[in-house]
Amino acid sequence: MASEDYPTVDALAPAQTFAKAATVGKGKADMGVARAFVLAVLAGLFIGMGGMFMLLVKSDSSLTFAPSSVLGGFAFSLGLFAVLVAGAELFTGNNLMVIGKAQGLYDAPRLLRSWAVVYVGNLCGSLLLVGLLHLANFAGMNGGAVGATMVSVATAKCALPWTVAFFRGVMCNILVCLAVWMGFAGKTVVDKFLAAAMPVMAFVACGFEHCVANMFFIPMGMVTLATVGAPEGFDAAALTFGGLLSNLSAATLGNMVGGAVLFAGAYLLAFGRKDA
Repeated sequence: MASEDYPTVDALAPAQTFAKAATVGKGKADMGVARAFVLAVLAGLFIGMGGMFMLLVKSDSSLTFAPSSVLGGFAFSLGLFAVLVAGAELFTGNNLMVIGKAQGLYDAPRLLRSWAVVYVGNLCGSLLLVGLLHLANFAGMNGGAVGATMVSVATAKCALPWTVAFFRGVMCNILVCLAVWMGFAGKTVVDKFLAAAMPVMAFVACGFEHCVANMFFIPMGMVTLATVGAPEGFDAAALTFGGLLSNLSAATLGNMVGGAVLFAGAYLLAFGRKDA
């Protein structure tokens, strides 16, 4: 029944979306470890497929900076759209589970167990896609330009100072959680696509850091560097295991601050009180 504050529309009202986020979080916290892991592997695979699509677009040297960034972001939105519609477990989106925890629907150990299982599953799914694309010689597409793009994207991520990667991670997950939040409000597949597309396009085009995406981008670049080599005249010295750990640690913590603290915290302040 519509209220004066929230007239009837084809999407959930903000307070209803908050309630749904809490309920969804409880379902995730109650989920068995085996199922959560399998669905997390799928999410890592889906996000990596979005990255795969983005790399193909960005390998086109005829595109200038802005069109390449925007089109690459649109291609990458495939990943989150698949997560929202196909039903997979993504660590960054699951940072919203702090809402259900704050509402007393489950305790901290169950929340942390869910995050840990999903994070490891996302990593496994990402690495699975790296192996499949290597065997498919995806790097050889566009005359090898896709492989060159893999190496350059991964190197740029590893070369970021830790604090820069951290704050880019904060910004990234504000946008990702916004997409997931609006996906909760949507009622159709089209709603969920539109909810996912714009925020994801924005974070990719702006160069923000997503820890699960980087579980794909950086290992893919490392495998390509080891098997194909760097583009002529390109310095890939930063693309190392140490660079991978630096980026993932910064992006992961930044994503958690952006999603679990800033984004979820704002909605808890707005709707988590009894008077709300």
